[in-house]
Amino acid sequence: MNFLKNHPFPVEAYFTESVVLTFAIPKEYLLSFLPECLTLDTFQDKYAFIAVAMVQTTGLRPQGMPAFLGNNFFLIGYRIFVRYRNSAGKNLRGLYILKSETDKKKMEILGNIFTHYNYTTTDIEQEKRGDLKIIHSNKSGFKIAFSDKKPQNISLPQNSVFTDWKEARRFAGPLPHTFSYNAADNTMLIIQGLRQNWTPEPIEVIKYNFTFLDKLDLPDLVLANAFQIKNVPYRWKKGKIEKLTA
Repeated sequence: MNFLKNHPFPVEAYFTESVVLTFAIPKEYLLSFLPECLTLDTFQDKYAFIAVAMVQTTGLRPQGMPAFLGNNFFLIGYRIFVRYRNSAGKNLRGLYILKSETDKKKMEILGNIFTHYNYTTTDIEQEKRGDLKIIHSNKSGFKIAFSDKKPQNISLPQNSVFTDWKEARRFAGPLPHTFSYNAADNTMLIIQGLRQNWTPEPIEVIKYNFTFLDKLDLPDLVLANAFQIKNVPYRWKKGKIEKLTA
């Protein structure tokens, strides 16, 4: 039944809110995390990136089903920004999965039947304290606090590798594709995401901690940007499999 894990049908959902923090690191520290068929998507040929995406979805369901039959899930993804040259010679930008979490067991079960994302279930709490929004998990050991107010001029995070938000927006996840490599049969699974009205807005991060990133023991990891989007329809195409040459 492994073929079911290859995203066998298109899926749609509504992103009520998506908050993405992107961390930069000298590229040599991430090379060992990738299969040889993927390359790092870099900035200035020096920095590579890990994104932490926290997404509240509503009505997640196979495409074509009525929205009321969909499910509401909170999803957390840890992804590396990568590139892949497909069989047609096109250089695709996308994400490579390190870890996936959700707030409901149902999503873990269904996600692990129909994807290679390796979901686990965790606790998710969301709080509002005036203009402060807090998302945290005791089980997974992460916490982010950011301003939900949108001032006119938000500064880039301290020590960001970018000089302005225009540069930073090129590395605002999610990217158009997600890649899963199967070493057993030397194939690449490509999943393309389609979105509408996608306008990431910078946010001011007050504090953050992600135990998963700490355990990777990556030196010189710095927060490079942070963006938020709200109320966006999203769709994932059926997965496409490419056989790689030896």
